[in-house]
Amino acid sequence: MKFFADTANLDAISEVNQLGILDGVTTNPSLMAKEGIKGEENIINHYAAICKMVSGDISAEVISTDFEGMMKEGRRLARIADNIVVKVPMIKDGVKALSALTAEGIRTNCTLIFSSGQALVAAKAGATYVSPFVGRIDDIAGNGMELIAQIVHIFSNFSIKTQVLAASVRHPLHIIQSAEMGADVVTCPPSVILQLINHPLTIYRYLLNAQS
Repeated sequence: MKFFADTANLDAISEVNQLGILDGVTTNPSLMAKEGIKGEENIINHYAAICKMVSGDISAEVISTDFEGMMKEGRRLARIADNIVVKVPMIKDGVKALSALTAEGIRTNCTLIFSSGQALVAAKAGATYVSPFVGRIDDIAGNGMELIAQIVHIFSNFSIKTQVLAASVRHPLHIIQSAEMGADVVTCPPSVILQLINHPLTIYRYLLNAQS
């Protein structure tokens, strides 16, 4: 399973990347704003900086909600670097943009997926990734992991190549459960990835051995 960092913070990305376990990054203008990065040119430049830092896929999100706007933004984002994946929302014009961008050879990530039907539509439109938001489903008393399992099962039935990217991942258990369900990718804050390293028994044995 691939690990993607969901952030725009270069230091946090670098920390995980230096471990040799980071496969990509997902980010968006909202995460950029949290880092004080605003304005189209500054955002484009920041995407470029992330692309130079990480060789894996970098999801860059459009903010338009109409087909023409998404196509214009998607083409510009795709020109930043070869490892850019254009993130498009699961709305009607978004599906249309997924199909058109795919036809132009631009890879895409369909975001804001909350049902297996949405994931199947996105896959048929040619999405490289679909991003079910497991944490947000849990927030409304749903079961995000059941959705991951269902999408993985459906895609397996028909040998669909679209990758299942578990998003809105909030804690290490989400990562482990996503792996158990067969998700291709998990994206989460770098701090959540780093939590996988720690275990109280490992620390205890390490300290015990150091003292002996």
